Amino acid sequence: MLILLVEDDPSQLEPLRTALLKVGHTVDAIEDGETAQWFAVRKDYDLLILDWMLPKVSGVELCQIYRQAGKVAPVLMLTAKDTVTDKVMGLDAGADDYLVKPVDVLELLARVRALGRRSPMWQGNILSLGDLQLHLSNLIIERGSLKTQLSSREFQLMEYFMRHPRQILSHDQIEQALWSCGDEPESNAVTTLVRRLRQRLQTINAKDWIETVHRIGYRLAPPE
Repeated sequence: MLILLVEDDPSQLEPLRTALLKVGHTVDAIEDGETAQWFAVRKDYDLLILDWMLPKVSGVELCQIYRQAGKVAPVLMLTAKDTVTDKVMGLDAGADDYLVKPVDVLELLARVRALGRRSPMWQGNILSLGDLQLHLSNLIIERGSLKTQLSSREFQLMEYFMRHPRQILSHDQIEQALWSCGDEPESNAVTTLVRRLRQRLQTINAKDWIETVHRIGYRLAPPE
């Protein structure tokens, strides 16, 4: 999933970002609400994780702005506020779930999995296209009796392809979907990643599923 994580304390932001990256998510990690607002209304996130107390724009205000913009992805609030009144305020602002600090990483990942099932993009723990299956929980891709383990970045690219089958995806689209803000890829990063993914797919006899569209990008096109 593409996740917007907003937390103004770097000592809390980085461990959460690292944990989300390790299980295959793409994460835009932001430290203030004003910058997060800019990203939230311009990118199509699958999930937002918002700290309540943020500089410039609070997590509650950010959630309200996000909903007013017509965005529907699930929102998880992180906060030290644990009274019933505070919880009601957060839920009324449009939040879907509430996690009290200090945050336990394993519980956060469990909440993310649960909220992911509410996302409009959610299609279950396995994405299928033809006879190809991508297991979202363990980063394994399978075809018939053959299977192989993908790296985190390979998995992110394959998931993006499978959620947009037969569509031509440009280099810019792939970069925006896979690389977090502040983590600019090298000029040949997409080409290199596609080559690596094709090598993985070759082990399950699916290398030719990824087509190169000259001067535009790539397309995942299963055989008819």
